[in-house]
Formats: sequence, C-alpha cells, structure tokens
Amino acid sequence: MDHLLFLTQRIPYPPDKGDKIRAWQMLRHLAGRYHVHLGCLYDDAHDAQYIGFLEGTCASVCCRPLHPRIAKLRSLAGLISGEPLTLAYFRDAGLQRWVDDTVAAYRPRSIFVFSSAMAPYVQHHAAEMRVLDMVDVDSDKWRQYAPTKKWPLSAIYAREHRTLAAFERRMAGAFTATLLVSRAEAALFASFAPVESARVTVLRNGIDTAHFDPDHAWPNPYGRPGPVLVFTGAMDYWPNIEGVIWFAHEILPLLRLRWPALEFWIVGVNPAAAVRRLADHDGIHVTGRVEDVRPYLRHAAAVVVPLRIARGIQNKVLEAMAMARPVVLTPESREGIEAKDGDEVLLAGTARAFADRVAAVLSGAHPELGNRARVRVAKDYQWNFTILDEIMESGNPALVVAGGER
Repeated sequence: MDHLLFLTQRIPYPPDKGDKIRAWQMLRHLAGRYHVHLGCLYDDAHDAQYIGFLEGTCASVCCRPLHPRIAKLRSLAGLISGEPLTLAYFRDAGLQRWVDDTVAAYRPRSIFVFSSAMAPYVQHHAAEMRVLDMVDVDSDKWRQYAPTKKWPLSAIYAREHRTLAAFERRMAGAFTATLLVSRAEAALFASFAPVESARVTVLRNGIDTAHFDPDHAWPNPYGRPGPVLVFTGAMDYWPNIEGVIWFAHEILPLLRLRWPALEFWIVGVNPAAAVRRLADHDGIHVTGRVEDVRPYLRHAAAVVVPLRIARGIQNKVLEAMAMARPVVLTPESREGIEAKDGDEVLLAGTARAFADRVAAVLSGAHPELGNRARVRVAKDYQWNFTILDEIMESGNPALVVAGGER
C-alpha cells in the first residue's frame, strides 16, 4: 500500500463530537487502503488515553498536546502578522518537525488534511494527491459570531472572517481537491471563491444507524416520570453555549407554564461556566461528559437543537433522528440536512414558535415524526466514500456547479 499523510486539528478518537466523528470516519476508511501517518493535536487530557489505539490503526502517529490558554495567547500574534488567528492557534513546532521528517522519510503519495487550519503544515510539501477536507466554511462562523459580541471582540471576529476566508480560497486553489459537507456549504464557498470552487466536491456526513438503534433496551438515565427535553453537544463550543442559554431563558419558561415538571437536560463535555450556571434554575440539569449519549436521546420526549449560529451538518441532529426522536430545531440547525419540516422534523425560528412546536410534540400531535426521521437518515445519510476513493485514486476532483452534488 502507498503511504498517506493524514493531518487533523483534533485527535480523531473517540468520535464523540462533530469534527472528530467525520475525521475518524475518514481516517478509518483510508487506513484500510494506505499506510497512514497521522499527525494531530489534543486539547482534552481525557483523549490522550486513545493515542495507543490510534497507533494500532496507523503506520505512525504524532499526537501533540494543545493547551487552549497558551494557544489563545499565541493566536494574538496573527494581529501583527496579518494572518488568521486560527492558524497561529493550531500551530505547533513539534508537529511541524514531525510532518517534515515524515514526508522526507516516506515520500507519501497522498496528503489528506482535515480542516483548513492544518493546511499550513503542508503548504511547502508536494504530493501526487493533496486533498483538503474543509468540512464547512469555517470563516463564515466568525462572520456570524461578530454581531453577538461587543467591541473589540466584534472587530476581531469580523477580521477573522475576512482573513480566514481569503486563506480558505488560497488553500482550495493549492490542493488537488477540496471536500465540503453539504451543497449549502459548497454554494457559500462558490459565492466568494468561484474559480477555486471548481475543485470542490460534496461529501456528506453519515450516521451509523445500527449503532444509533432506538430498539435497543437503553436504560433510562433520567429516573424521573416527567417529560424531558435534551440537547447534546460539546458545551465549550460557543454556538452550543449560546443556543442552550437562549432556550433556557426564552423558551423553557413558556413550556413550564403548561408542564411544571418539564426538565431540560444539557448533555455534553466541558460545560462552560455560563452553562453550568443554568443548573441553578429549576428543571435544568447539566451532566458534563457522559459515556454514551444514546440513552439520553432514547428516553427524551424530544430533542431540541436551538442553534442560531451554525455551519455544515449538525451530527447531533442526525443522531437524534437515527434514534427516532422528535427533533425541534432552528433553520440554522437543519442546514445541510434534507429533512421535511412537519413530516420528519419541526422547524422554529423564534422563541414563541419553538415553544409551540415543542408543545405540539408533548401533546402527542406528531406520533410518527421520529420514525419518519429515522427512515430519512437510514436512506440518505449513510457514510459513502465512493467519491473520496475516486478522487484519491484518479486525481480528478468532481466539479460542483452552483452547490450541486455529484
């Protein structure tokens, strides 16, 4: 088998959050076809225990610690150099040395880079095939963040949007092919990089419906008779933080007027201080890390996804749909997922509308919603790497036209 260099900004195992899920699926697939040399970072000491597992999967591994506080300080250097702060945040001299040594020793035929933040590590390294999995248009998240913050953060975030978008455009031109997660992301990228978008291919996220099986006898983690609403996700991620705060303050009180025993459970790793404070409110529970989110999904009356800042495909939505749960979500949360409003999910863009749609579920108005949601993901959201294999073997990226998907 040929050698392949695989870089990702976070250790791809365990696959317990959005970017790690996709990175792991890509890595696992490619490791069956190449001698994979994995370079990555980890920002959670809990994940370091899995380095040995990855060493058994890959030909070689370099997994370097990333300390968020130090990385944030380091990223400020970008204000002087003019580069995106994201690049300085994920820069590690030790990992760069390993990349250089690995390329010199093995001369990999292919380079696969997961997320644009890791592209600088291989800017000066040639290979027959260079694929960048951008996943989503990360620069646009910063555009969305900017209005939610006060100066000077608003100005810094707006600057990050501009500089990172320019970098994404350059990298798409420098790699043989670029992957994005949905047609919506491809169309957005084409809006500011029309020439470079000719090298873009859409490769959707998938879901393992055998793993997320609602018919399994999952134990009830709630231990309470009252109805429960659940949100799952990494709780140190700003869009998730903002979303659950909005739900807790603006939507949950409307529902508890009718269902006083209704509870809202926030399930996910590393809850920020603002999230932990929500547990001081009646009916709100914050779990922190759990070993398995599936029991929490299975025994919830509904899954709520109140994100007002989002890009790409939300894996939390696919997981909830696969578990045949009624899902109430914002339009931003559904982007990239072709699920029908009122038939497979329920959409709501305001607090009042969101409360009304949750109330409809709690009242029994949509008894088949969850089952139809599972049918949808089983049909259209299985992992399919045919396009990736074609690109890696032929070197001929598919052409996305106006956000189309081959």
